[in-house]
This record gives sequence, structure tokens and C-alpha cells, in this order.
Amino acid sequence: MSYGQYRGRYGGGERASQGLGVGPILAIGLVLLVVGAVVVVRALSGGAQLPPAAAQQIPVTVKTTSPRGPDPLTVAAALAPSTPMQIEIPAIGVRAPITRVGRNSDGTVQVPPLDNHNLAAWYDGSVLPGQDGSSVILGHVDTYQGPSVFYYIKNLRRGDAIDVIRADGSTAVFTVIGVEAASKTNFPTGAVYGNVPYPALRLVTCGGPFDPARGSYLDNIVVYAYLTGVAAG
Repeated sequence: MSYGQYRGRYGGGERASQGLGVGPILAIGLVLLVVGAVVVVRALSGGAQLPPAAAQQIPVTVKTTSPRGPDPLTVAAALAPSTPMQIEIPAIGVRAPITRVGRNSDGTVQVPPLDNHNLAAWYDGSVLPGQDGSSVILGHVDTYQGPSVFYYIKNLRRGDAIDVIRADGSTAVFTVIGVEAASKTNFPTGAVYGNVPYPALRLVTCGGPFDPARGSYLDNIVVYAYLTGVAAG
């Protein structure tokens, strides 16, 4: 995905700061975030093609505020730095490679390409998954061809596992503490990008109501998780 200009499910494109709630990054720590695709309207047969109703529905388990941090006694010790290679989320059937992205010249965060549905991206302005601080992984929500890698993260619940396989062969095991639907006009930048004093993970994608005039979803879906273990390769 490219956090500057990129195309979503319904063609076109817009700035990621509008589509994903991740505009130019300030001098604050970043969290592990997965970002969904910006979606825009495409005219077909004289009309506008809109996302299916299911794509816009938000489960009642998703809150509109950021969750409280985990019990410190349940947080695992930070891991040595190692590049993330793959993300697995058993509860929603995700098993996807992870690429690396940075920032565009205008300060917006890049995203992985839309032509690969099953690809997530670690933002290299954040800590590596498993280190103290907030690590950010991004993923599109959908495209013309259907759901993308983070389409179902809105269905995650407290206690679900997120596994990040790392280049050193270890697997950083994170546990979900909450899922938030955040308006792009009031994005919780501090909660998502601000570093915390323990190993944290943030997944972010688009979701919620769709605005045909702007050609994008109005909300972001943010998954908050923290390190609870490590498995050897």
C-alpha cells in the first residue's frame, strides 16, 4: 500500500492521511498498525459501485474508544530486534507475508501494493515487533477483486492471538486487548502511534460507513495487542 496516493477497491485514490488516519507522522513513537485500503467509488453502467453492506458493518464488540493497557504481570519480556516476515491470525484465517514500508516525500506513510491481496506491511518508523514500544503493521481491507488481508480484523476479540514470525526464526505471540472503530476526522494518533513502555502491536485498516462523495470509508479499524510470549523456530 502507498500511504500517499493509492487506489482502493473501487478505483481512484486519495491521500492516506484522509483514508487511513495516518497523516504526516509527528515526533512521536509509532505503534504496530495495519491499514486497510482506501476505497473509492467507480462509475459502472452509469452508477456508482459501492462496497457491500457487510464491508461497512461494525460488530458490536468493536468500541469507539481505545482500550486500556494490559495487566503488566501478563506482558512478556521484550525480544531482541528481528525483522518481521509473516503475520498469522488464526481466529480469522490470516497468514500473510510482511513487507517493509516507510514514508512518502509528503510525510504520509506508505502502504503495500494493492495488486497483492495477501500482503501486510511493517512501518519502519515504528519498533520491530517484540521490542518495547508500539510496532505498526498495515494491511488493506479490500479491492475490486474482493476482501484483502485485514478485511476481517474487525471481528477479532479480546484474547485472540496474533503471531508475527521473525527473521531470526522466532514467533512473537501477541494477544488482542481490544478493537476500536475510529473516525478518520478524529483519529487516535497518540493511542496508535505513541510508544508504550512494553512490547505492543497495532493493526489498522479501513472500515465503517462509506462516503461516495469522497470515495472512501469514513473510519479506521484499529486492533490493539501486546506481547504475551515467544515461540522458537
